[in-house]
Amino acid sequence: MKTFAEWFGGERLALLKFATALCADPGTAQEVVQEVAYRACTRWPSIQGLAHPDAYLRRMVVNEYLSWRRKWGRLVPSSDLVEGRPDLERDAMGNVDDRHQLQAELRKLPPRQRAVIVLRFYDDLDDAEIAAALHCPRGTVRSLQSRALRRLRVEMADADSPAGPRTSTARLVAGFDQPKHQES
Repeated sequence: MKTFAEWFGGERLALLKFATALCADPGTAQEVVQEVAYRACTRWPSIQGLAHPDAYLRRMVVNEYLSWRRKWGRLVPSSDLVEGRPDLERDAMGNVDDRHQLQAELRKLPPRQRAVIVLRFYDDLDDAEIAAALHCPRGTVRSLQSRALRRLRVEMADADSPAGPRTSTARLVAGFDQPKHQES
Protein backbone atom coordinates (compact mmCIF):
# COMPACT_ATOMS: atom_id res chain seq x y z
CA MET A 1 0.00 0.00 0.00
CA LYS A 2 1.32 3.41 -0.99
CA THR A 3 1.27 6.42 1.24
CA PHE A 4 -0.54 9.49 -0.05
CA ALA A 5 2.79 11.25 -0.70
CA GLU A 6 4.01 8.33 -2.85
CA TRP A 7 0.76 8.10 -4.79
CA PHE A 8 0.38 11.87 -5.25
CA GLY A 9 4.02 12.22 -6.33
CA GLY A 10 3.33 9.94 -9.28
CA GLU A 11 -0.12 11.28 -10.17
CA ARG A 12 0.26 15.00 -9.41
CA LEU A 13 1.10 16.08 -12.96
CA ALA A 14 -1.75 14.10 -14.51
CA LEU A 15 -4.18 15.55 -11.97
CA LEU A 16 -2.85 19.05 -12.59
CA LYS A 17 -3.19 18.67 -16.37
CA PHE A 18 -6.75 17.47 -15.92
CA ALA A 19 -7.54 20.40 -13.62
CA THR A 20 -5.95 22.88 -16.04
CA ALA A 21 -8.11 21.59 -18.87
CA LEU A 22 -11.16 21.81 -16.62
CA CYS A 23 -10.44 25.26 -15.17
CA ALA A 24 -8.92 26.73 -18.35
CA ASP A 25 -6.50 28.60 -16.10
CA PRO A 26 -3.28 27.15 -14.66
CA GLY A 27 -3.44 29.28 -11.51
CA THR A 28 -6.97 28.20 -10.67
CA ALA A 29 -6.08 24.60 -11.48
CA GLN A 30 -3.20 24.70 -8.98
CA GLU A 31 -5.51 26.07 -6.30
CA VAL A 32 -8.11 23.38 -6.97
CA VAL A 33 -5.54 20.55 -6.97
CA GLN A 34 -3.96 21.89 -3.79
CA GLU A 35 -7.32 21.89 -2.01
CA VAL A 36 -8.15 18.41 -3.30
CA ALA A 37 -4.73 17.11 -2.25
CA TYR A 38 -5.23 18.44 1.27
CA ARG A 39 -8.65 16.81 1.57
CA ALA A 40 -7.48 13.55 0.02
CA CYS A 41 -4.46 13.38 2.32
CA THR A 42 -6.66 13.59 5.39
CA ARG A 43 -8.89 10.77 4.09
CA TRP A 44 -6.27 8.71 2.26
CA PRO A 45 -6.82 5.40 4.09
CA SER A 46 -10.46 5.24 2.93
CA ILE A 47 -9.70 6.58 -0.57
CA GLN A 48 -6.84 4.16 -1.05
CA GLY A 49 -9.20 1.24 -0.44
CA LEU A 50 -11.35 2.20 -3.43
CA ALA A 51 -11.06 0.31 -6.71
CA HIS A 52 -9.99 3.46 -8.61
CA PRO A 53 -8.57 6.14 -6.32
CA ASP A 54 -7.39 8.19 -9.33
CA ALA A 55 -10.95 8.40 -10.68
CA TYR A 56 -12.15 9.40 -7.22
CA LEU A 57 -9.59 12.20 -7.07
CA ARG A 58 -10.62 13.43 -10.55
CA ARG A 59 -14.20 13.52 -9.28
CA MET A 60 -12.98 15.51 -6.26
CA VAL A 61 -11.29 17.96 -8.66
CA VAL A 62 -14.53 18.42 -10.63
CA ASN A 63 -16.55 18.92 -7.44
CA GLU A 64 -14.01 21.37 -6.02
CA TYR A 65 -13.94 23.31 -9.29
CA LEU A 66 -17.73 23.58 -9.40
CA SER A 67 -18.00 24.62 -5.75
CA TRP A 68 -15.03 26.97 -6.10
CA ARG A 69 -16.77 28.70 -9.03
CA ARG A 70 -19.94 29.11 -6.97
CA LYS A 71 -17.98 30.47 -4.02
CA TRP A 72 -15.51 32.71 -5.84
CA GLY A 73 -17.36 33.27 -9.12
CA ARG A 74 -17.08 37.03 -8.89
CA LEU A 75 -13.32 36.93 -8.39
CA VAL A 76 -11.47 34.99 -11.07
CA PRO A 77 -7.72 34.99 -10.48
CA SER A 78 -5.53 35.08 -13.53
CA SER A 79 -2.14 33.58 -14.10
CA ASP A 80 -0.95 36.38 -16.41
CA LEU A 81 2.55 36.22 -14.98
CA VAL A 82 2.86 32.53 -15.87
CA GLU A 83 1.29 32.95 -19.31
CA GLY A 84 3.59 35.88 -20.07
CA ARG A 85 6.76 33.80 -19.72
CA PRO A 86 7.90 32.73 -23.19
CA ASP A 87 9.83 29.72 -21.86
CA LEU A 88 6.57 28.28 -20.47
CA GLU A 89 4.56 28.96 -23.63
CA ARG A 90 6.63 26.88 -26.02
CA ASP A 91 4.78 23.94 -27.47
CA ALA A 92 6.71 21.21 -29.26
CA MET A 93 3.82 20.59 -31.64
CA GLY A 94 3.41 24.25 -32.57
CA ASN A 95 -0.17 24.32 -31.32
CA VAL A 96 0.25 27.23 -28.91
CA ASP A 97 -2.17 29.53 -30.72
CA ASP A 98 -4.80 26.83 -31.12
CA ARG A 99 -4.46 25.79 -27.49
CA HIS A 100 -4.75 29.36 -26.25
CA GLN A 101 -7.74 29.99 -28.49
CA LEU A 102 -9.49 26.85 -27.25
CA GLN A 103 -8.67 27.70 -23.62
CA ALA A 104 -10.06 31.20 -24.12
CA GLU A 105 -13.28 29.80 -25.55
CA LEU A 106 -13.54 27.18 -22.79
CA ARG A 107 -13.24 29.97 -20.19
CA LYS A 108 -16.41 31.51 -21.65
CA LEU A 109 -18.46 28.35 -21.02
CA PRO A 110 -20.48 27.99 -17.83
CA PRO A 111 -18.72 25.72 -15.30
CA ARG A 112 -20.93 22.64 -15.76
CA GLN A 113 -20.70 22.82 -19.57
CA ARG A 114 -16.93 23.15 -19.35
CA ALA A 115 -16.80 20.21 -16.94
CA VAL A 116 -18.76 18.02 -19.36
CA ILE A 117 -16.50 18.95 -22.30
CA VAL A 118 -13.33 18.29 -20.31
CA LEU A 119 -14.59 15.01 -18.85
CA ARG A 120 -15.72 13.82 -22.31
CA PHE A 121 -12.83 14.87 -24.50
CA TYR A 122 -9.90 15.20 -22.12
CA ASP A 123 -10.64 12.39 -19.69
CA ASP A 124 -12.48 10.21 -22.29
CA LEU A 125 -15.46 9.41 -20.05
CA ASP A 126 -18.83 8.25 -21.39
CA ASP A 127 -22.22 9.78 -20.49
CA ALA A 128 -22.81 7.49 -17.52
CA GLU A 129 -19.40 8.23 -16.00
CA ILE A 130 -19.81 11.98 -16.51
CA ALA A 131 -23.30 11.84 -14.99
CA ALA A 132 -21.88 10.06 -11.95
CA ALA A 133 -19.05 12.60 -11.62
CA LEU A 134 -21.43 15.57 -11.84
CA HIS A 135 -24.27 13.93 -9.88
CA CYS A 136 -26.83 14.51 -12.62
CA PRO A 137 -28.89 12.43 -15.11
CA ARG A 138 -27.36 11.26 -18.40
CA GLY A 139 -29.81 13.43 -20.31
CA THR A 140 -28.45 16.49 -18.54
CA VAL A 141 -24.94 15.50 -19.59
CA ARG A 142 -26.03 15.25 -23.23
CA SER A 143 -27.84 18.58 -23.03
CA LEU A 144 -24.85 20.34 -21.44
CA GLN A 145 -22.51 18.85 -24.03
CA SER A 146 -24.76 19.86 -26.91
CA ARG A 147 -25.03 23.44 -25.68
CA ALA A 148 -21.31 23.71 -25.03
CA LEU A 149 -20.34 22.36 -28.44
CA ARG A 150 -22.84 24.62 -30.18
CA ARG A 151 -21.42 27.62 -28.35
CA LEU A 152 -17.82 26.63 -29.12
CA ARG A 153 -18.63 26.20 -32.81
CA VAL A 154 -20.32 29.59 -32.98
CA GLU A 155 -17.49 31.35 -31.14
CA MET A 156 -14.77 29.70 -33.19
CA ALA A 157 -16.42 29.88 -36.61
CA ASP A 158 -14.96 32.34 -39.07
CA ALA A 159 -17.31 35.31 -39.37
CA ASP A 160 -15.87 36.23 -42.78
CA SER A 161 -16.23 32.78 -44.30
CA PRO A 162 -19.59 31.06 -44.66
CA ALA A 163 -17.60 27.92 -45.48
CA GLY A 164 -17.00 27.11 -41.81
CA PRO A 165 -14.35 26.98 -39.11
CA ARG A 166 -11.15 28.95 -39.60
CA THR A 167 -8.59 26.99 -37.58
CA SER A 168 -7.60 23.45 -36.86
CA THR A 169 -8.89 23.98 -33.33
CA ALA A 170 -12.28 25.01 -34.68
CA ARG A 171 -12.29 21.90 -36.89
CA LEU A 172 -11.47 19.86 -33.78
CA VAL A 173 -14.39 21.44 -31.95
CA ALA A 174 -16.63 20.81 -34.95
CA GLY A 175 -15.62 17.13 -34.71
CA PHE A 176 -16.62 16.93 -31.04
CA ASP A 177 -20.06 15.78 -32.16
CA GLN A 178 -18.59 12.31 -32.65
CA PRO A 179 -17.80 11.14 -29.10
CA LYS A 180 -15.38 8.30 -28.62
CA HIS A 181 -18.02 6.33 -26.74
CA GLN A 182 -21.10 5.31 -28.67
CA GLU A 183 -24.12 4.78 -26.47
CA SER A 184 -27.61 3.57 -27.09
